[in-house]
Amino acid sequence: MAHDHDQAHHDHAHHGLGHGHAPARFGRAFAVGIALNAGFVLVEAIFGVLSDSVALLADAGHNLSDVLGLVVAWAAATLGRRPPSPRFTYGLRGSSILAALFNAVFLLVATGAIAWEAIGRLHAPPPVAGRTVIVVALIGIAINGVTAWLFASGRESDLNIRGAYLHMLADAAVSAGVVLAGLAILATGWTWIDPLVSLVIVVVIVAGTWGLLRDSVILSLAAVPPGIDPEAVRRCLAERPGVAEVHDLHVWAMSTTETALTAHLVMPAGHPGNPFLGECAQVLRARFGIAHVTLQVELAGGPACALAPEGVV
Repeated sequence: MAHDHDQAHHDHAHHGLGHGHAPARFGRAFAVGIALNAGFVLVEAIFGVLSDSVALLADAGHNLSDVLGLVVAWAAATLGRRPPSPRFTYGLRGSSILAALFNAVFLLVATGAIAWEAIGRLHAPPPVAGRTVIVVALIGIAINGVTAWLFASGRESDLNIRGAYLHMLADAAVSAGVVLAGLAILATGWTWIDPLVSLVIVVVIVAGTWGLLRDSVILSLAAVPPGIDPEAVRRCLAERPGVAEVHDLHVWAMSTTETALTAHLVMPAGHPGNPFLGECAQVLRARFGIAHVTLQVELAGGPACALAPEGVV
């Protein structure tokens, strides 16, 4: 949506990319994680069929969804580094938000299929090879734990990397649950433990994925990213020397690592010059992590800005 601005000054202050290129260093992590998990999915599916364990098959299905999730996340991180074009003026940075949303939705759909199969088996649980289940699941703990560790350092600064990290961490926890199911079956002979553990796995996955789904939906709707208080941002700009009023303030995520801001500043004394704009950008980046700042300076007493009233976009 475009707006016609009558004001004479429309100034831009762009200072860096925040954490925008951080995902580049995770290229090797994605490659290793995809290779390890793809191989494990194949092994787990084969032994799940041979041992007739729905818990192993459930875990294999979950791991398969995570392989796809890692591929999507890696593709988004790669696309996010492409330069802007006349059509995509922000580049393709927003693809990382779509990847995080895809991962959350796809994982929830996969857990629905797991739950359906497990509920059906609760009524007539087949025999389960407990030792096979334990050995395969122990391998899964090692693979998923290593993969999660590869993404651990980026989980706080990038929602896309956080999605990959949470998937791998959840997989490690799921595999641990499968080990416990195998031990319980060996000790008691109760085969219904296998589908019951599958349902517990589903609950764990949904609980771990819900925050990712919530945050990715919020960012996809151009909302203020979690952790940023828009009123605090408004006060920060209003406290700048010479600023009488702040309006048309917008803060949104350009990607899972970059935040942008636009605002109109009413300054009765006139345009303050580029050093003022640079100082504003530096303050916003230091306090709020906002690295892409666009400020429009307006003089007091001129024609009223059409975007000044609250609620006007």
